Amino acid sequence: MGFPSALKPRMLIAAAAALALAGCFGSPDVMKRADGKKPVATAGKRPQVVGTPSFTSPEAQQCAFDLKQAGVRFTPLPNQDHGGGCSSIDSVKLLDVGTPVSGLGAMTCPLAKNFAAWAQYAVKPAARQYFGTEVVKIETYGTYSCRNIYGGRSGRLSQHAYSNAIDVAGFVLADGRRIMLDGGWKGDSASQDFLRALHKSACRRFGTVLGPDYNAAHYNHFHMDMSGNGYCR
Repeated sequence: MGFPSALKPRMLIAAAAALALAGCFGSPDVMKRADGKKPVATAGKRPQVVGTPSFTSPEAQQCAFDLKQAGVRFTPLPNQDHGGGCSSIDSVKLLDVGTPVSGLGAMTCPLAKNFAAWAQYAVKPAARQYFGTEVVKIETYGTYSCRNIYGGRSGRLSQHAYSNAIDVAGFVLADGRRIMLDGGWKGDSASQDFLRALHKSACRRFGTVLGPDYNAAHYNHFHMDMSGNGYCR
């Protein structure tokens, strides 16, 4: 059965738009959890592409443009419904933010943009100020993960389930030192000052920032996401 003639022009326009987007951004990377395992809610299932192409809204297109203007290398990812309420919408895979970063998976474009700026304009200067050297790597526990909020009683999904959060574990300096949240938060004075400066800076860039002083579940990382309105603990 053919499609009604009235629908054909709209279908051709949609197809052309999708091809144009692919030509602009390139082929997406395969998305996976930072630990290489399938999300719990989707084990044995393949992610389903959502009905609309990614990066079609003006806000998403502006975000992608801003990333390019900042010199950040990235690959846009297709919109995906992972099941169990988990999804990745208008997300990217960061390839280069000026400093190597471990564990990165899918991130919403606004999260990626703010994280790249934080790495460039907060992490690098703070390392020079407190240690007199460069940061050569940012270590994370990852981004996307289809799970509930750790330690929460509401059963609500974490912002990680929407690719809208990142957990930063620590930093490697050019002289080989590793300044980790686990140990460094209550460690020597330079480590404490460095990590607290980065926590304060993150609170100005992200919607929610949680650190070791928040609860036991965050003793070893900064949780940073784009939800909330400046909630900082």
